[in-house]
Amino acid sequence: MTVARTLFTVPCLKDNYAFLFRSGDRVAVVDVPEAGPVLAALKDKGWQLTDILLTHHHDDHIQGVAEVVQATGADVWGAAADVHRLPPLDHAVSPGDVVVIGEEEAQVIDVSGHTMGHVAYLFDGVAFTGDSLMAAGCGRLFEGTAERMLASLRQFADLSDDTLIASGHEYTLNNLAFARSLEPDNGDIISRIAETEAARAKDLPSVPSALGLERNTNPFLRAHVPDLKDATGTTGQSDDATFAAARRAKDAF
Repeated sequence: MTVARTLFTVPCLKDNYAFLFRSGDRVAVVDVPEAGPVLAALKDKGWQLTDILLTHHHDDHIQGVAEVVQATGADVWGAAADVHRLPPLDHAVSPGDVVVIGEEEAQVIDVSGHTMGHVAYLFDGVAFTGDSLMAAGCGRLFEGTAERMLASLRQFADLSDDTLIASGHEYTLNNLAFARSLEPDNGDIISRIAETEAARAKDLPSVPSALGLERNTNPFLRAHVPDLKDATGTTGQSDDATFAAARRAKDAF
């Protein structure tokens, strides 16, 4: 059984998500914005949590960790480079390391940009990306540069279109509105807006999302596309320049 078949999105706080999955005899959660919803989901499924994977240090991704550890005794995994800003770690990992959860292995990659030391966990069929690559967007650049973030996102280039991108927030409709402002005639964006509106009307999460869909609708994966360059005033310039212009425009959107 793959991670994707046992993956559950757990709404937390106002617009955050944690991700709960089971593989073999291990149960993991990725990020803990708050403890209550995570513990309730575990109780509902009758699962015992064994592992907590952290993507980055922001409070809305870690503030429930201590309570969940106290309740479950789960091991905590996070970036060695960010150990000074994370809850106490049982396993400090670095880019290139492999995390084993039951029958699944994840490659740890550095996706700095939103924060420095931000990591993603690439399992077979699903990437837990935190606030790096997001549904129809990417994280705001609080600590890194546009060039650094684009280099981070390029690491997903070789993954298959059906890879699920499990990102940390319900920002999709706002991100898609911005995407449409750049590519108003992009039919994939128009269709995705309608589909996302329908899902949200039923209080269903819009993440995880398929990487193929992101490639067609996410402006931060489309810096090479002529229409994006035209829309950002960077025709004839590098993809880094286009990405940076799009990120500045999103910040002001």
